[in-house]
Amino acid sequence: MKLEREMMRGAGPAAVLALLSGGEKYGYELVEALRQQSDGVLAMGQSTLYPMLYNLEAKGLVAARVDESGPRSRRYYRLTRQGEKKLANDRQQWAALVDALRMLGIVPAPAAGGTS
Repeated sequence: MKLEREMMRGAGPAAVLALLSGGEKYGYELVEALRQQSDGVLAMGQSTLYPMLYNLEAKGLVAARVDESGPRSRRYYRLTRQGEKKLANDRQQWAALVDALRMLGIVPAPAAGGTS
């Protein structure tokens, strides 16, 4: 299942920040990690990812560096302190949203003995 554009608009940046919390990555690494770690739900192409990264960079949430040591230069992105704070806030907001949707029956309750 792929998310509709409006849902992806909110989930995409939070997902990118979460991935970068594990260490710096370049664009294609992020594209692959989003696809693999979300079972394809948060899959996006580079034409969607790069404008998002530029926007996150403009907001001071991520910083970039260029590595020209390989056969082609790569732009690596990392989370800034401001990005870490934003991610912590996003995590709280997403948890509250999921809880509210669960109360409304939109998100099913976890199975007995399972984790949420």
